Amino acid sequence: MRGARAAALMLIVALLAGIPIPAHAQDQVIKTELMVAGTPEADGKPIKLDATILTTDPATPRPAIVLAHGFGGTKNDSEPTARSLALAGYTVIIYTARGFGASGGRIHLNNPAYEGADARKLIDLAASRPEVAKVGDDPVIGFAGASYGGAVSFLAAGLDHRVDAIAPAFTWHSLRQALFPQHQVVGVATSSADVTPANRQGVFKQRWAAMLFSNASGRPATANHDSNDSNALCGRFDPELCRGYLTAAETGEADDELSRLLDESGLEKIVPAIKAPTLIIQGEDDTLFTLDQADANFRGLPADTPAQLKWVAGGHDAEISVDTLVDDIEEWFGRYLKHDGSVADSQFSVLMPETSLLGEDRGTREPQTLLAQSYPGRESSPASHPLALSGERQSIIAPPGGAPAALTSLPGTGSAFGRASSVAGYALGVLPGQSARFTSDPLTAPLTLIGSSRIDLDVTGSTPTATLFASLWDLGPDLERTENGRISVSPSSAVLPQLQIAPVKLTGLDPTKPMPVTIALPPVSHKVPVGHRLQLVISTTDQAYSNATRAAQYDVALAGDRAAAIPMLATTALNANTLNVPLPLLIAVALLMAASLTAALLLWRRRREIQTVSELAGVPLVVNDVVKTYGDGFRAVDGVSFRAEAGQVVGLLGPNGAGKTTVIRMLVGLIRPDSGSIYVNGQPVHAGADVLSSVGAFIEGPGFLPHLSGKANLMAYWNATGRPLKEAYLDEALEIAGLGAAIERKVRGYSHGMRQRLGIAQAMLGMPPLLVLDEPTNGLDPPQIKTMRAVLAHYTAAGRTVVISSHLLSEVEHTCSHVVVMDKGKVVLTGAVEELTASDTVTVIGLTNVADVGNAGRTLQARGLQAEPEGKLLRVTGELPRQAIVAELVAAGYGVESVDGHRQLEEVFMSIVGTPADGLEDTDEVPR
Repeated sequence: MRGARAAALMLIVALLAGIPIPAHAQDQVIKTELMVAGTPEADGKPIKLDATILTTDPATPRPAIVLAHGFGGTKNDSEPTARSLALAGYTVIIYTARGFGASGGRIHLNNPAYEGADARKLIDLAASRPEVAKVGDDPVIGFAGASYGGAVSFLAAGLDHRVDAIAPAFTWHSLRQALFPQHQVVGVATSSADVTPANRQGVFKQRWAAMLFSNASGRPATANHDSNDSNALCGRFDPELCRGYLTAAETGEADDELSRLLDESGLEKIVPAIKAPTLIIQGEDDTLFTLDQADANFRGLPADTPAQLKWVAGGHDAEISVDTLVDDIEEWFGRYLKHDGSVADSQFSVLMPETSLLGEDRGTREPQTLLAQSYPGRESSPASHPLALSGERQSIIAPPGGAPAALTSLPGTGSAFGRASSVAGYALGVLPGQSARFTSDPLTAPLTLIGSSRIDLDVTGSTPTATLFASLWDLGPDLERTENGRISVSPSSAVLPQLQIAPVKLTGLDPTKPMPVTIALPPVSHKVPVGHRLQLVISTTDQAYSNATRAAQYDVALAGDRAAAIPMLATTALNANTLNVPLPLLIAVALLMAASLTAALLLWRRRREIQTVSELAGVPLVVNDVVKTYGDGFRAVDGVSFRAEAGQVVGLLGPNGAGKTTVIRMLVGLIRPDSGSIYVNGQPVHAGADVLSSVGAFIEGPGFLPHLSGKANLMAYWNATGRPLKEAYLDEALEIAGLGAAIERKVRGYSHGMRQRLGIAQAMLGMPPLLVLDEPTNGLDPPQIKTMRAVLAHYTAAGRTVVISSHLLSEVEHTCSHVVVMDKGKVVLTGAVEELTASDTVTVIGLTNVADVGNAGRTLQARGLQAEPEGKLLRVTGELPRQAIVAELVAAGYGVESVDGHRQLEEVFMSIVGTPADGLEDTDEVPR
């Protein structure tokens, strides 16, 4: 990383963490505040746009970057990224879009005549500014933004050829298809974002639409916006857009006027005109703007337009932030604005999540980035792989009033529902009587899904219209057969990749004559392991959408060759299995859910009789001979046993692949051992066990609602437990978080370390008797780590127990009272740190005068001893008795203040395992 970029990122972290910045560091970036004339409204009323120019040297012309914010935001959201880019040598323009913040005008949802024209005004501004480099009269300029701001980037490049490069992220192609999706394919189409449906009226994505509307309606007028002629419900929305939404909210359909306005805000006519090099970034965790939207944008670009497409972690169902993409943006603009000579390594890259998010292989693989030199539909033809499905014709019911409705996602909950759905998703998303299921045989070879799958069906119905939802589930090997021979799916063994479903609205159904229907499922990136099955589910309801209210019955059958067309793509792995993108797993499945969802989760939880082992009732944790073997025969855990007693801090140590991660997940019921048992206070641990309510857990990073403050996230989590607030020990948790005033800020602006601290505080809410922490000090600075030690010491002083998995040996030595060392799936050493590090051959001496450490060491070396400074101490190794060593130093005139006889834990570890200490990061990776 270049020095400027590193300095910029350090500055961002400091700003987000609320750390005071020295005046000279802040002065590196100079801000100029402006009010820029925007495009007048249709009634001729002029408007102003609130803008800021950031640079480190106003006297030096530099390439310009315009950053556009997301929907409901302001220019302030773009400032951290703007500072980073300014420090990297750009002049950066940030502004607040019309209808938001201090800018005037109404919200037209990125209509080319309004928001698009405003983007051209900003290009005019850049052309007039001395801070901006120019070629002739044209500015050297690029646009970047996420979501709403990503669409602005497309608009700018499509409407104005002065734009030299763009980097849009997490945005749409067809706004109508995004909000009223229709996945029924008629004829040939290469993306579900540009299908040619028989019925142009799609299924209303009502929950997402409601969130977008509420995020901008009801906002007060500003000095630049007179709202006297606006309906109070509409806030700053264009009145016609508002009226169309209100109608759709009542009817579930887009009328002709709303359809026209959404089409005007679509990019179908904009993208083909773009000549500027285009980097398209789309999130894999996104049910609002799905991957097919980026696919359609990418293929819609002219063939001679330099372009790159990246599928990345994140999205509207996880996290939307340009900050996380700053390296990609700077690399792209460095190539095309600064002309640094770099070359793109591929045309398409995709982040493949862990091999399996659920079931027996839950979280056992690291993500990979795969590269492709050509992209299907742009320079090569798409390929597919037929996968046979089985299942007879099935009858399904659309319930009267559309209730109860299946639950596959909860828009607006960020990553929280995705984590909870990893446990409860199948039971909530595949409702009996409302769902037809068609299942493959167990896979005999791994299958990689990259793209959109297709399926042919025959459908009949008791009503001429139908709203159906298609989804493709990955079923783990944890299947059981009921008495009637049907497969019963355990909720803990099923996953809906990236929570994607395909809504279709059918018309012209006949009760006797089957209608042939081809459905294009939304694209996903997902690996299906050996032994898993794929299951196509056709349902009649989904809570994220507007459901049919009229009761009906439909018959659904596989058509054609009874096979799903699975997408295939030739890719090359980049840094295979080395990317550090951990999956944040939330242990409490009720995290940040409404009470109704918490109640729903209880419907699927297995009812098991609690059999307490009386002799273990007082022991916080007992792990007894547990074994775990994955589907490809790799034994990650082989007969592991250990105990954690009251008042202990137990560290779980081991080299890469030792099995620590698998053990941690078994401790909290996320993975089921093949054999052996785990007890918490004498009660057996399994998925959904009541005793897990007494366990606090922080596993592989936190997941929070980005639009809520840190404190609101903690409150939402606790409220979902249903316990009284006084039992939360909220003040203690806030003190643990140590975020100061930042606890009231939205989590989307938190640094990694801030999220880490908030996640640990969340795990400690209620002061559970047993606390399980996976890498708790990741992202913390030394003072925060020292504070964490004190917190854990105080926590266990009251008789509570903590289990920590960590690769930092020195930190475990200072934090833990006991350790369990694993290697190759087995426990090779357990015991108290004090006892394990005790040594007759190592003496650590503290001298009265620290400056004497070097000379004192040389004195002992002359006696044949090995003596090395260790900070302010002197570490002596040799066979000379400890008393004799001290006598030698005193005789030589050195004052001795302290004497200790312990080895470092690293020495103990090396003597047992023989693995370099810097190779301790644990992935439990299964060999291929």
